[in-house]
Amino acid sequence: MTHSRKALRLRRLSRPRDGKYLFVPLDHSVSDGPVVPNQRWDGLIAALVAGGADAIVVHKGRVRLIDPVLLGDCALVVHLSAGTAHSSDTNAKVLVGDVEEALRLGADAVSVHVNIGSDTEERQLADLGTVAASCDRWNVPLIAMVYARGPRVADPYDPVLLSHVVNIAADLGADIVKTSMALPIGRMAEVVANCPIPVLAAGGPVDSADPIGYAAAAMRAGCSGLAIGRRVFTDPAPRSLVAGLASAVHEAAHNGVHADHPITTTTGAA
Repeated sequence: MTHSRKALRLRRLSRPRDGKYLFVPLDHSVSDGPVVPNQRWDGLIAALVAGGADAIVVHKGRVRLIDPVLLGDCALVVHLSAGTAHSSDTNAKVLVGDVEEALRLGADAVSVHVNIGSDTEERQLADLGTVAASCDRWNVPLIAMVYARGPRVADPYDPVLLSHVVNIAADLGADIVKTSMALPIGRMAEVVANCPIPVLAAGGPVDSADPIGYAAAAMRAGCSGLAIGRRVFTDPAPRSLVAGLASAVHEAAHNGVHADHPITTTTGAA
């Protein structure tokens, strides 16, 4: 029974119920500053939902400022980690919320950020384990946003390293893992093949290339979707962009795209 309850919440994270996901993180307002001017927040949320985002990711305080009517069929993920660009260690993350609090706010899932190779890796791993235990207790899906970032990381896009990173998330109890895209992108298929849980590609192209093409390449590599924030909320037409991304993510599932399909793009990931 408890397993089925978590499975029900996981299904809510995919609007077509196809096990593919397009998440739009908006937690940047803590790490980097305002996502959009305050008066544009409602319009942004409405655009993301109308475009077909499966879920938005925000911090607990922001949830209280969003009219729940705006979310419609879009799921809510409450992010439990925080750190800012002004810190002496920008790779450090600490817990600023818990699962019970997220549930009281109406969350469908929670997320935790971990930087492998950072000076505070040990604490971040401990936090991930703590949240995973609480998620199991409350049957809440856990999305681990795990990256190779820090002074001991030579290449954050190395597919061997990323394969290790995604398995850390799985082994410590995450249900879905978000991580950087491997370079070259074709080798992301190795990362996905080495991971027992769904893998979401983070961010978007770093060279201003077509984000829709990036999404398609991620799906051809076998990813279960994308978590793309900054490229969406800085776009002059976020609804249109989200619609294109959602099409790339979910039509890939409907058309039976697999990791062994050829990948022609060489675009990187942010």
